[in-house]
Amino acid sequence: MTTQTAAERRQEDKVAFDAYMEQCPTHDLLGVIGNKWTSMVLYQLTRGPRRYAELARALPGVSAKMLTQTLRSLERDGFLARAVTPSVPVQVEYTLTLLGERLVPLLDAVQHFAEHNIDEIRASRDHYDAASL
Repeated sequence: MTTQTAAERRQEDKVAFDAYMEQCPTHDLLGVIGNKWTSMVLYQLTRGPRRYAELARALPGVSAKMLTQTLRSLERDGFLARAVTPSVPVQVEYTLTLLGERLVPLLDAVQHFAEHNIDEIRASRDHYDAASL
């Protein structure tokens, strides 16, 4: 049996932890909903189907590239559906899927928590930062 140094044990533990995190469903989902624009796009879609331009107008801070990436990611993950109507010009409409509808209450709960606790969180940050000077 070989003896490991502390650094070797830490590296081995890190590899095992990284493998766990890669498979962790909670970590995976938090990566999706933690995206800056995900919750805002999903919220817009709770009001019904939306076209790309409608979403862009409703979210004036998002770039075209970021909105496109967010929509593709949400479609890939099954949270929204993209329907193309063959017309001139082509019309594309986005709607929540059943999976997306099931995610909305979770996002509502996070929003509720934030709205009711942000003052306490900010005060705690200020206290911590003042003590760290």
